[in-house]
Amino acid sequence: MQQRVVFSADDFGLTQSVNEAVEQAHREGILDAASLMIAAPAAADAVRRARAMPGLRVGLHLVVIEGPAVSPRHEIPDLLGPDGHFPSNQLGLGIDYFFRPRVRRQLAREIRAQFAAFAATGLTLDHANAHKHMHLHPTVGRMMIAIGREFGLRSVRVPAEPPSVLARCGTSVGFGDRALHLWTRLLRGQVRRAGMAAADHCFGLAWSGHMTPERVLRLVAALPDGTNEIYFHPGVEQDATLHRLMPDYEHGAELETLLDRDGRIRALLRRLDPER
Repeated sequence: MQQRVVFSADDFGLTQSVNEAVEQAHREGILDAASLMIAAPAAADAVRRARAMPGLRVGLHLVVIEGPAVSPRHEIPDLLGPDGHFPSNQLGLGIDYFFRPRVRRQLAREIRAQFAAFAATGLTLDHANAHKHMHLHPTVGRMMIAIGREFGLRSVRVPAEPPSVLARCGTSVGFGDRALHLWTRLLRGQVRRAGMAAADHCFGLAWSGHMTPERVLRLVAALPDGTNEIYFHPGVEQDATLHRLMPDYEHGAELETLLDRDGRIRALLRRLDPER
């Protein structure tokens, strides 16, 4: 079975630093795709850049936690704080999304609004996933797939990171890693029943924010057969927003990995994935 590798970037549109990194990594490096936060402060700049890069595959990075909404607060009052943002309490949101019908109705409204806002950009919808992988929540995943289908959605990220591959890369694997990998089967089943596509494996969870060149070289050499997505959080600098939200992330190092200035990743990829 042939190995296929896709390099993607999350948080496109969050800040100018991220947008510039995505553009550099695509034009000069190995970045194939980016996931757009459609209501984020720098979304308009991200859309402008994406329109000038027809080879960049852009999808929706659905935000239903820790970020701004498309809908005004009066339309989804149970979802947002006074600042018009989703809160960061993953457990509390998860309980509300599952058990409260009123919240679920507002959630569906906002998910539809984000897909509609993406469609209004004129960009082709390549894929969808969710900020902090909230689409692993069965309610969010179901709504994202059902509503996304109305907007032409055909591919969804299933963040299934095989513990065995991490172990081969020298990373210790705990019970939580194995449990999460098993939990992703629920989302994969939702995707398959909807007739949509998903990569066989996804990498970037265990090393989130720390996808350095040496780590990624080890990972690429250990990739399993099938389609593998490797996702990043690049930035040209850690600006105030990135520092506040992800203070320990190595955004610049992840950009350097995607630029692959010495060509080592490209050389390895040519042996594994001749179609790249």
